[in-house]
Amino acid sequence: MSTVTSIYRLPRLPHTGRVTQARVVLSEWTKLHSLRSTKWSLFAGALLTIALPILFAAVTSSHWGTMSPHERADRHPLDIALAGVNVGQLAIAVLGVLVITGEYSTGMIRASFTAVPKRLPVLWAKTLVFGAVSFLLMLPPVLIAFFASQAILSRHHILQISFSHPGVARSVIGGAVFLTLVGIFALGIGAIVRNTAGGIATFAAIFFVIPPLMNILPTSWNNAISQYLPSEAGRQIFSLTHGAHSLAPWPGGLLFLGYCALALAIAAVLLVRRDT
Repeated sequence: MSTVTSIYRLPRLPHTGRVTQARVVLSEWTKLHSLRSTKWSLFAGALLTIALPILFAAVTSSHWGTMSPHERADRHPLDIALAGVNVGQLAIAVLGVLVITGEYSTGMIRASFTAVPKRLPVLWAKTLVFGAVSFLLMLPPVLIAFFASQAILSRHHILQISFSHPGVARSVIGGAVFLTLVGIFALGIGAIVRNTAGGIATFAAIFFVIPPLMNILPTSWNNAISQYLPSEAGRQIFSLTHGAHSLAPWPGGLLFLGYCALALAIAAVLLVRRDT
């Protein structure tokens, strides 16, 4: 007697390819541009970056004749052109936090980590995509704000400053760089805290609460410490000049870049050690 054994082959699954950093980047790009919060936050950041300089330029131009010499000395054309950067940073920071905390709140982060078990490529991809999008979409508003405010101030020769003037191009482009780094710094905070409200509150404390509190310190301590805070170091990126108690643009920019790297490094360590 013989035994007949039937062998059934399982159907071959389609080859989906291995997980690569490029594919994770593409996935994060799909997530980012599909979120409604991305469009609204970037729109708010761009609007504030353009609208405030135009408003300040219009007010300055219309009241120039009645201003005192001291008031006129405080109206630097580049400060007017970049006034929106200091306000627009909050919109970019909120989006930076939401880029990662939004996935934690919806539970989508589990699916992301299931697809990419090593986890860190997800963080690097989010940083790369968000940083590139932020810079590319914030540079035009900063340029528009500069040229629009200069057009409004054109009737007052003392308020004219050329884009080719030493340091001006670096400052204007630096405004977009600063906004980009602010978003990346906020993304790192969001990855550490893993909570939207907590991430935004932490960023606000670092940028808007701690600097004023430094004024309670003795003047010598305040002058020595404040210049190394993330907010103060970062703002030097788009400052045309620096004071006696502030860092020069390049050292300030590099220090702020270091803060961004530190936030991402802490986030990376926690991302690997945590369960989710």
